[in-house]
Amino acid sequence: MSSGVALRLRTLQRHLGSLEVWTQGSFPVLLVAQGRGMEPGSSPLTTHVLDTASGLPAEGLCLRVSRLEDHGQQWTELRKSYTDPDGRCPGLLLPGQMKAGTYKLSFDTEGYWQKRGQETFYPYVEVVFTITNETHKFHVPLLLSPWSYTTYRGS
Repeated sequence: MSSGVALRLRTLQRHLGSLEVWTQGSFPVLLVAQGRGMEPGSSPLTTHVLDTASGLPAEGLCLRVSRLEDHGQQWTELRKSYTDPDGRCPGLLLPGQMKAGTYKLSFDTEGYWQKRGQETFYPYVEVVFTITNETHKFHVPLLLSPWSYTTYRGS
């Protein structure tokens, strides 16, 4: 077996072997098979983080999704997750969980850079955006280095 085929098989096994339990309050409501190709089409919100200092996907970056509630007075955390080996975080929200409003993606950039022995100027990045049509899909990429970041609305 060639090394390329073996690598693809190990990657596929890693993706298929990883399960995550989604909860609502303290009750499990759904088992999700993580991995790129397993559910990205079902989530209305996705992100992709690229480490521009290394030119590689930012694997293992912790992020949180929150929605502004109580007439703009309080953020409610909807999900905490980590980017996969491809720097993606598919399935950030359950289908039907998105509603019109203001959302925030909070990226723990300090934790990411500390794991790599790198100092950073930005301890976290918060991307705040407004959803007016909950039937659309939203992709929010982040290009990240220890000294800068860029984001945009992707497709």
